[in-house]
Amino acid sequence: MSFGNLNIIDPLQRALTKEGYITPTPIQMQAIPHLLKGKDLIGIAQTGTGKTAAFVLPILQRMSEQLKAPTPGTPRVLVLAPTRELAAQIGQSFATYGQFLRFRHTVVFGGVSQGQQVRDLSRGVDILVATPGRLLDLMNQGYIKLKGVEFFVLDEIDRMLDMGFIRDVRKIVSALPLKRQSLFFSATMSSQTGELAKNLLTDPVRVEAAPQASTLECIKQRVFFVDQNNKIPLLLGLLKQQDLKRALVFTRTKHRADKVALMLNKNRINADAIHGNKSQGQRTKAMSNFKSGHLRVLVATDIAARGIDIDDISHVVNFDLPNEPESYVHRIGRTGRMGAEGNAYSFCAADERSSLRDIERLTREKIEVMEHQYHSEQAKNAVGAAAKPTPKKLEVVQRSFGQKSVHRFNPRKSHQFDVAR
Repeated sequence: MSFGNLNIIDPLQRALTKEGYITPTPIQMQAIPHLLKGKDLIGIAQTGTGKTAAFVLPILQRMSEQLKAPTPGTPRVLVLAPTRELAAQIGQSFATYGQFLRFRHTVVFGGVSQGQQVRDLSRGVDILVATPGRLLDLMNQGYIKLKGVEFFVLDEIDRMLDMGFIRDVRKIVSALPLKRQSLFFSATMSSQTGELAKNLLTDPVRVEAAPQASTLECIKQRVFFVDQNNKIPLLLGLLKQQDLKRALVFTRTKHRADKVALMLNKNRINADAIHGNKSQGQRTKAMSNFKSGHLRVLVATDIAARGIDIDDISHVVNFDLPNEPESYVHRIGRTGRMGAEGNAYSFCAADERSSLRDIERLTREKIEVMEHQYHSEQAKNAVGAAAKPTPKKLEVVQRSFGQKSVHRFNPRKSHQFDVAR
């Protein structure tokens, strides 16, 4: 199927062709026809599945059917995103796909002066992409009125709720007109997310690009049992592999992110860290350097990494396992994007063993174990670990996954992965 089969108008098809997009992704094939008919929609889709284009394209097309002059401070489209990075990425998508249409857009978020944002709003915009906090600030100051919003999008609503934005979201929604098209996108569907959708959407269509909480099939997942004090040496060994070209490394804390980035740079591996204590300028610069290839490794906390939309991240490394198993799905979705092959490596120390068990329970997948120079039996057999299978049971498990479940890794030899016999 091509985008032409979805009845996408010529200016949008020209933009898609220019960007090299010919075939729609599953979430786009499912969502676009409903959205072109004006239906409210709940989209369950992981990052990297093309969900942004799934709502940007039909919104631009429906707007083009009824052209209006932009009114200062009164947008026709409102998109809410949980982080500055994601808001900026969505804004760029509207610019890219709408390059042959004459719509104005702007992005507003905190952490920077509001001066330029206010000036953009005063000139009139059709499309506003915003984070909840800055949007409410500008609404309270009288710079934004939402009475003219025709299309409302909540992107990554699950993360928005995790970050405590539920009250802000409800305040913003209360200012919207009742007659509008509303779209919710989320990687997972919790009871809280479902309740919010039930209250704010009208007879919504639900589309799902992959089974809820599943990980993408094109991502190869591996777990490394390792003691905490050996995580840095293990990471350095992995980075000697030739195929590990661009890595996104996740840590649990801001301090840990800075420490890992510092150690990598001391070992002549170009790296930088992004987290909530970094200024917007620092985060933007790090992202730009990572995207251009000047940085080989970007170390991030969960919240700071929202909105990282780079197609060729070869590896995601969970230096620390997340406390919430749903965050694992978000993290590894940064690789293996748009059908490309990706790799997810997870370091598991003894005190993280229960987190690994929760992840495997959520994803319903057994993550393959890698043996390596720093392998820790203590971590592997920590309290909460599954009982060690007998050889016969192990053989059954291996057959069920279609391959051996234990590999060996020698960090001294570049890219050497041998199946354990």
